Amino acid sequence: MQLVLHFHLKPIYLSNSIPNSSNININTVSIAKNKIVTRFAPSPTGVLHMGGVRTALFSYLFAKQAGGEIHLRIEDTDKERNREEWTDGLIDDLAWLGLTFDTISKTSDNTINHRKHLESMISLNLAYVSKEQPIEPDGREEVIRFRNPNKVVTFSDLVRGEIKVDTSDLGDFVIAKSLDEPLFHLAVVADDFGMGISHVIRAEEHISNTPRQILIQEAIGAPRPIYAHLPLILAPDRSKLSKRKHADIASLTPFRTAGYLPSAILNFVALLGWNPGTDKELFTLDELGKEFDMARVQKSGAIFDIVKLNWLNREHIKILPPDERLEKSKPFLPNSEAAKYLPLLLERIDKFGDIRTMLADGGEFDFLLKQPVLTKELLIGKSGASSEEIRKHLTYILERGTDREIVWPYAKAEGKGKVLWPMRVALSGKKYSPDPFTLAKVLGLNKSRLRIKFAIDILS
Repeated sequence: MQLVLHFHLKPIYLSNSIPNSSNININTVSIAKNKIVTRFAPSPTGVLHMGGVRTALFSYLFAKQAGGEIHLRIEDTDKERNREEWTDGLIDDLAWLGLTFDTISKTSDNTINHRKHLESMISLNLAYVSKEQPIEPDGREEVIRFRNPNKVVTFSDLVRGEIKVDTSDLGDFVIAKSLDEPLFHLAVVADDFGMGISHVIRAEEHISNTPRQILIQEAIGAPRPIYAHLPLILAPDRSKLSKRKHADIASLTPFRTAGYLPSAILNFVALLGWNPGTDKELFTLDELGKEFDMARVQKSGAIFDIVKLNWLNREHIKILPPDERLEKSKPFLPNSEAAKYLPLLLERIDKFGDIRTMLADGGEFDFLLKQPVLTKELLIGKSGASSEEIRKHLTYILERGTDREIVWPYAKAEGKGKVLWPMRVALSGKKYSPDPFTLAKVLGLNKSRLRIKFAIDILS
């Protein structure tokens, strides 16, 4: 028995297996003799969503590994919500990520072509000018509607298998406000046709757009591209990742601002819904280009795990050349003096923005840039020594030096807690900090001696 869906219901995926088990060979699809051509088509109505980052990446990888093309097309059909700064921001974000495109264009560049298709469809009675009853006082009295043939549309999806939808519930849907004002469905089909797009890789929420677009493709004589609809990205609470609800993680902007690496972002989003089939988790863009396989993209949603992102970013920082690591740290340093403390800080950060947080007043490492606040109680702390004993031990260090070779044998003889605790606290002013020898090396002999002398004065 054949299942046919009406569109007010969610589409049902009729294949129980991924399309790799059908007649589609995912890794070698090339539409016969033609090369693979993909596109990333964001709308300039806001900052780049992390889901958009993943769509751009998967489209890029799929095309480049086959020696094909990828195009960036800004979908600016929504004139009321589009802003030039959003367009500039999208292009800048993608460049920052290291994703390059064969061409960059806007939907509005193709208005003449859209008009030709609309005129042709109207002349063939495949679309018509519809008289409308305005809903608002200044509403439109005419729009252009597509004449729906009310048929069942079937298409194969590289991620979800075969999908069938009964389009009769769509009615005669609007495809343009006028001959010079196409709406999204008409524009995207015409532009994909004009650019020779072979594969449309996009988010799951576009599945509902696909039947309309297939009907328009058939009306204008456009070949049908192969579709791949990617799974949702879910917030930690398993709701759909939303710019409104999850502003701190839903878009690329906060991650750029916080000092994450582009390579780590791409590595992270690649693993949201895709796996390499091995235990490997750390990838460069070049490595992703070699190993990416659409057959390993899952259907179910992928949870955005900030802990995993932080780990990946930390690992990508570790493999940076030292000079590049220093260069990427500079924007987050409060002053030039702080640069000398980077060897200590870089061992402890998840992202470069942590440097600023660590060195700020009240931060974990604020003592590096200012004299720590000390008290007798803090210096005694857990040492189990008296004020007189601590003063004696610090005086020994002040006179002999802070090198481990000098202090360690003395500490073993006198009691490590009684010597090393107050030494560390004198240098950092913190209950918790790196060991005293690391601190002394980072601060330098002169600054270390000044702080130890200050501690002795406190005890006096």
